[in-house]
Amino acid sequence: MSEYFSLSDGDVIGFDLDHTLCRYHLKETSRLIYESFARYLVEHKGYDKDLLNLTPATWDFCFKGLVVDLEDGNLVKLAEDGTVLRATHGTNDLSTEDIIKHYGPKREWKHFNSLNTSFTRSAKYYFYDNYFDLPGALLCGRVVDMLRKRGNEVNSDFWKDMVAAIDHNYNTAAFKADAGTYFPSVKRDPGRYLQPCSDSVKAWLRSMKSAGKLLLLITSSHSDYCRLICEHILGKDFEELFDVIITNALKPGFFSLVPEQRPFRTLVNDVEESEGLPSLDKPGWYSQGNWPHLHELVKTMTGKPEPKVVYFGDSMRSDMFPASSFGKWETVMIVEEMEGEGVPKSDSALSNEAQVEPLEKRGKFEEQGMKSPSDVSEQWGSYFVDVHSSGGGDEESQKLTWCCHSIHKYSTMAIPSVEHIADLPLDYKFPRFSPDKPCTTGYYPRPPDSLLRRCESLS
Repeated sequence: MSEYFSLSDGDVIGFDLDHTLCRYHLKETSRLIYESFARYLVEHKGYDKDLLNLTPATWDFCFKGLVVDLEDGNLVKLAEDGTVLRATHGTNDLSTEDIIKHYGPKREWKHFNSLNTSFTRSAKYYFYDNYFDLPGALLCGRVVDMLRKRGNEVNSDFWKDMVAAIDHNYNTAAFKADAGTYFPSVKRDPGRYLQPCSDSVKAWLRSMKSAGKLLLLITSSHSDYCRLICEHILGKDFEELFDVIITNALKPGFFSLVPEQRPFRTLVNDVEESEGLPSLDKPGWYSQGNWPHLHELVKTMTGKPEPKVVYFGDSMRSDMFPASSFGKWETVMIVEEMEGEGVPKSDSALSNEAQVEPLEKRGKFEEQGMKSPSDVSEQWGSYFVDVHSSGGGDEESQKLTWCCHSIHKYSTMAIPSVEHIADLPLDYKFPRFSPDKPCTTGYYPRPPDSLLRRCESLS
């Protein structure tokens, strides 16, 4: 395999939608998602109203890559080998002594092997790896704090209510029914939450089409929400940009191999036809589906027995791991945390932000110092690297986080946004991640600060 990777080598270019092609205003969206979940717990499950009150400082807790241990209410940040780097009970830090007491002298998290090898969901833990459910980590922590304060036992029962809150706001019927808090708010004021794609991104998509690439959009969002987003960020004619659009794709299951695969379904007025299709025979807009059937269509459309697919996504669990493991695709991971560690925003993203409505309309949180969920956290540290000490005054060592290690293992390369590469020629050669190369190789336009510092300290 070449140590470089180029988009021009791909026959098919696929995109996830949310937080990949579509960038959100993270602060606004995170507050809305938190409120959507918390309101449900208060109004439908009788939880304390205090859950709805947040200070800007509270948002420091909101950090991607945490795992909540549903059996004891702890949240943990893991190193690449599964040791616990940091942990909280609810939102309260556990000391090194507490961590060793809870996880043993080697600080081993017992479910690591199952999470690390399959990324599957479990009744024992939940991995927060995307911005759509991330505010739930903060809510989880606060619910555990509340249960503790009341003297209630913390066990996985509270999680059933959390799952119900997610379903209430995000289920496929919620958009049409104006149910929950999330969809009605985004429908009322999309510009408050969604960032339109720059002209350079739209031109980039068209240039790939002109170069004979097949363009796919594969999202787990339902068709009605997908249409709202795409019209807002790409324009009314967005369907012309893609050869195949797949909504309600139910990733990562979309990539699973036979016999679990779900058939593709056609849509009529955003309603799925009850009869599944035996195969895909032409481009178009479909719902659900599976990679083996899509692969057959792509082979026919490209006229190649093994077409090369490049896929952009932001979730390790739903995009990178299954696409590289099952689909054998080249994967480009969108890692917004790079911007929180010294990687400059793209010019088009900056001019985009300048065009957003005036500050006074955007609430007081900004001025009062709410941290963006993609920035480094005081409580949790860096997304990429952390210090590990084994207690008892032993030497501290810098370890890659499990999230960072997974990026290197399942992605071809990582970028903060598609805006960062949209102005480059399609045959631009990006260095790819490789176990034989320094851990800073594979990030474009440059690695995050914490990885650069780690490399310097090792050399």
